[in-house]
Amino acid sequence: MRKDSLIFWDLLAKRYSRQPIADEAAYRKKLEVTQSYFRPDMEVMEFGCGTGSTAIIHAPHVRHILATDGSEKMIEIARDKAKAKYIENITFECINIDTLVLPPESLDVVLGLSILHLLANRDEIIKKVYTMLKPGGIFVTSTACMGDTMPYAKYLAPIGRLIGLTVRVFTQAELKNAMEQAGFAIDYEWSPGLDKAAFIIAKKPR
Repeated sequence: MRKDSLIFWDLLAKRYSRQPIADEAAYRKKLEVTQSYFRPDMEVMEFGCGTGSTAIIHAPHVRHILATDGSEKMIEIARDKAKAKYIENITFECINIDTLVLPPESLDVVLGLSILHLLANRDEIIKKVYTMLKPGGIFVTSTACMGDTMPYAKYLAPIGRLIGLTVRVFTQAELKNAMEQAGFAIDYEWSPGLDKAAFIIAKKPR
């Protein structure tokens, strides 16, 4: 992720942490579906964790979560939130998924929420996630597929690049195809509405 993009997220961190969830019911459903896949012995990694809210909610259901984000300010807020809730099985690290190195087949679950459409190298990262997961492991995503909901967004993407913000415009079908090309099988998909993010759980075959 570009340095100017990280500055953008650092500046946004405090405001982002105070924002209410836009669709509480949809968020709760995504949490419940995700947790239905969890076991107490699982190793989980979330990239693009922001201020850590989702990792903190999931923490009691798994053994350990490595939660990463490229923004130092986001990670600072996340650590403070976890400390305030006495959550001790999350390790927050300020690092981008691009440079994160983990052993192959070392994770049971990877979470990439509201992040894939912000990556210039989306397909490369999907393949990297596949390598990190154990056979039978799952990749949980919630992604704005603006090719379906905002076809004109491709004309706005260059504006985002001026401030260092990558915005990729693609359809849900294109995202699923990228996952399948990486070797995943789609295990679950849902969206709360035509203009809402696509929630997809992809599984690495055993």
